[in-house]
Amino acid sequence: MCGIVGVIGKKNATQILLKGLEKLEYRGYDSAGIYVNDQAGHDHLIKRVGHISNLEEAVTPDVQGVMGIGHTRWATNGGPTEANAHPQVSNDERFYLVHNGVVTNANDLKQQYLQDIELHSDTDTEVVVQLIALFAREGLSAKEAFRKTLKMIQGSYAFSMVDRLDPTVLYIAKNKSPLLIGRGEGFNVVASDALAMLSETDQFVELKDQEIVTLTADAVHIETLDGKVEDRKPFTVKVDDGEVSKGTYPFFMLKEIDEQPIVMRRLVEKYTDNQQHVVIPENLMKALQNADRLYIVAAGTSYHAGLVGAPLFEQLAGIPTEVHVASEFAYHQPLLSKHPLFIFLTQSGETADIRQVLVEVKAQGYQTLTITNVGSSTLAREATFTLLLHGGPEIAVASTKAYTAQIAVESLVAKAVGEAKGLQNAKDFDVIHQLGLAATGQQALIDQKDRIHELATDMFKTTRNAFYIGRGGDYYASLEAALKLKEISYVQAEGFAAGELKHGTIALIEKDTPVVAIISDPVTAARTRSNADEVQARGAKVLHIAMASQAQKGDQIIVDEIDPLLAPLVTIIPAQLLAYFTSSDRGYDVDRPRNLAKSVTVE
Repeated sequence: MCGIVGVIGKKNATQILLKGLEKLEYRGYDSAGIYVNDQAGHDHLIKRVGHISNLEEAVTPDVQGVMGIGHTRWATNGGPTEANAHPQVSNDERFYLVHNGVVTNANDLKQQYLQDIELHSDTDTEVVVQLIALFAREGLSAKEAFRKTLKMIQGSYAFSMVDRLDPTVLYIAKNKSPLLIGRGEGFNVVASDALAMLSETDQFVELKDQEIVTLTADAVHIETLDGKVEDRKPFTVKVDDGEVSKGTYPFFMLKEIDEQPIVMRRLVEKYTDNQQHVVIPENLMKALQNADRLYIVAAGTSYHAGLVGAPLFEQLAGIPTEVHVASEFAYHQPLLSKHPLFIFLTQSGETADIRQVLVEVKAQGYQTLTITNVGSSTLAREATFTLLLHGGPEIAVASTKAYTAQIAVESLVAKAVGEAKGLQNAKDFDVIHQLGLAATGQQALIDQKDRIHELATDMFKTTRNAFYIGRGGDYYASLEAALKLKEISYVQAEGFAAGELKHGTIALIEKDTPVVAIISDPVTAARTRSNADEVQARGAKVLHIAMASQAQKGDQIIVDEIDPLLAPLVTIIPAQLLAYFTSSDRGYDVDRPRNLAKSVTVE
């Protein structure tokens, strides 16, 4: 999950690197570091534990250069210490290396080649840089030492390397981990995410697995590890700088919660024509109509969005749909149907577990659809088809607007496919109207922040555990609601199918145990309410989130009416806010919860 930046050919390299790292801090904030070189015999290596701000404070005015590399770390191999921070350096101080990924055979390589070399960190990255230095001392050029090492290592990597003896070149390589080259006039950059370097250029070059790049101020030379030269044109990335700024908000998460009604309306605009018809690319429509089963593969919040999406595809499009956790599917593939189509839900488009599944099913000849927020991402580029969430950058680690956008896109696609197949359920489902209701209902809840803040304080101020319950779509929403609370406030929260309480879970209910009951499904509303009454009778403190048609006197949060298939679009809003205020009130960094990173680029 680490973030990499690099620049060559810019006099203000230090400032570019620091600014780029700020944009990538969502990828990890255990430590950060930069190496800069002025190409005139002066260089600097600065590393610090913790947030980018700690690194910025350590960078004095004399730390300047025209090229350099930077890194923000999410610790995998080795704890969050300065010694383990990147860049990692060879013992002869010739090579400086930053890395995102995991080298799975690092210990084997260390035992075979580096027994006589003192290592100063616990990282797999140091093993790599010491190997490069070893092969260089044996007579190989920097590039060939790099290439030889790359051919030996196993696992995932994105590397950027500087040879101190020739600081006119940056050496780049990737396998499974994301990395892009940015083209400029008289300079070039490298970054894990285009977002990091958009202030310098909007022209980016895709890198593919097992490629090595020689980057100078004026040229980009790409070749395979076997030496085949690749010629690749840049693509344009456009993002409004205002979208990556907090503005007056204390945290990105609150800003992103507030943006959800706008995203709903934007998706209607993007995916419908002037005649109010949903418009999906024709080749994708044909592929979906020909599929005998859909397999939604995702992780975390996106998985929960997939659970909501499955009934949409089944009831509106008439296609049997399964939802799978990517990390499980990758190693335990189920028996597939004859004509499957795979849908990958991912905010970042870089999730390593999902990409592993994509690569495997592509090799089996199956068609794939990526639904993502980042059009320039690896999963967007490698899938057969791609649909965008149009949510704008999501910076906070805890996903909010991407979740609701994923559900909205699923509903639009399901509607289009069902109508094309002539299914009455799809014809009757006015998705444009429903997403309009969602936007209005979301805004009504967002406008109740003060009230929801009071409820958060009352329910969760001191608790160490909490439960969310619901049935059907409300159960799926409860899973996402629990995840939001646990990931940013560190409360042990679990979502349950309400009917399962009596099968063990109710034993955990004690006096004042917080339980949030989500009640929107008209078929099961009475049963969920009965389950809420049961836990309340055993001392639980119950908060009811109820749709207007199912509400009763005493329910604390009432959400506007919407088709039950899309109820999570509104019921999740108060749950997001409850989690936000709980974290904020406890004094936590809402956007950057401990041990987590935004983009999970390692397995």
